[in-house]
Amino acid sequence: MAEKKQEGFMETVKTVFWALLIAGVFRSVFFQPFWIPTGSMKDTLLIGDFLFVNKMAYGYSRFSCPFAMCPISGRILGSEPDTGDVVVFRHPTLDTDYVKRLIGKPGDRIQITDGVLSINGEVATQVRDGVFEEPYVRQGRFATIPLCTNGPLALDEGATCEKEKYIETLPNGLSHSILNVSDGRLDNTNVFTVPEGHYFFMGDNRDNSTDSRVSQRANGVGMVPEEFLLGRVDRVIFSAAGKRLLFFWTWRGDRFFHKID
Repeated sequence: MAEKKQEGFMETVKTVFWALLIAGVFRSVFFQPFWIPTGSMKDTLLIGDFLFVNKMAYGYSRFSCPFAMCPISGRILGSEPDTGDVVVFRHPTLDTDYVKRLIGKPGDRIQITDGVLSINGEVATQVRDGVFEEPYVRQGRFATIPLCTNGPLALDEGATCEKEKYIETLPNGLSHSILNVSDGRLDNTNVFTVPEGHYFFMGDNRDNSTDSRVSQRANGVGMVPEEFLLGRVDRVIFSAAGKRLLFFWTWRGDRFFHKID
């Protein structure tokens, strides 16, 4: 009887082990969960959005086995990311994951003039699309205060924060929303030429994004090597405006399974 109990226990241990192994490999190779912690991609992505990063979207995935006894590691080669994709990548120097929009591929020339983007000399047109509004309150686990065109001195806690909203159309035809607060230091740049094997990223909340316009020496993103790309963001799965997932009254039902442009 004791022998049968021991066998049953060992079978349970084996089942749990293989279940964890398969789940870990699936997470490492195919999808990766990601919470949006900052407002650099508003209003495409909001603080508190929860999503899965599609690590096979480009036909390749950097993967590693989550258990030391499993030696799997490497890359599966495939298609290239495209301009306009929303991508999660590992910051080359800060050892943390970022999410931005891919603006420049290897060989591209990128410049921003008076807040307007151009790629290889071709302007990405901007058309005014009203105003983006949000509460003027501390947001997310970093308790950040949003930047506003009508503030901050004119605003009290809980007031409506406004930003100018535009639809930007990239030279390849992809259109997406961007936000503008004011004329800032990153609204005019020199020409960036993207090196071979690297990518150039920008946030959609253009005046609140430390991205490839800022060098890594200044804790910016700079040029991101291909091997640091983790995958593409296609859809928001869940979203909550509060600090805790269980605060159901802060859930944003209209963003559940929201498609990302």
